[in-house]
Amino acid sequence: MAATIDRLAPEGSRYRKSANATLEKYGVTNTYNLQFLMGILQALKADYEAGYLQSLEELVHADIFSDFLEMAGYLLSEGYKDPAAVLIGGVLEEHLRKLCDKNGISKDVNNRPRKADALNADLAGKNALSKLDQKNVTAWLDLRNKAAHGRYTEYSREQVELFHQSVLDFLTRNPA
Repeated sequence: MAATIDRLAPEGSRYRKSANATLEKYGVTNTYNLQFLMGILQALKADYEAGYLQSLEELVHADIFSDFLEMAGYLLSEGYKDPAAVLIGGVLEEHLRKLCDKNGISKDVNNRPRKADALNADLAGKNALSKLDQKNVTAWLDLRNKAAHGRYTEYSREQVELFHQSVLDFLTRNPA
């Protein structure tokens, strides 16, 4: 239970501090810890389900990215698949940078921004993204690159619509 709390609770949180204090007070092998650790886990679960574990920074990022994705949705509804794809791709790339910040991964080399593919690989290498998400991000970045470089006939409006929904889902599941 202590390992679960350590793994799931935010760094420096009251959950971790309480668990560590309990273990220090009663000793790691004392069964008396079980009821305290179970209480901490239940509180952690309740707070997670209520949405209390998202930081203010994550909420602000979500709001900003949501606005850009809403603009992309409007462009799609008006038949402008190409600028919509570029806009969605920009949101995705910036979100990858924010995820790198959150996970302590350098997003710059020699004061130059790293490519989105490298960020994606590093996030997956640190298990901040699943292998499936990594592969999806790779495909989405390819679509974005095609749009940004004028290769408009190499993808369809339907693919951009799916890109839009998929990135929205990705941001929701992976807050930064």
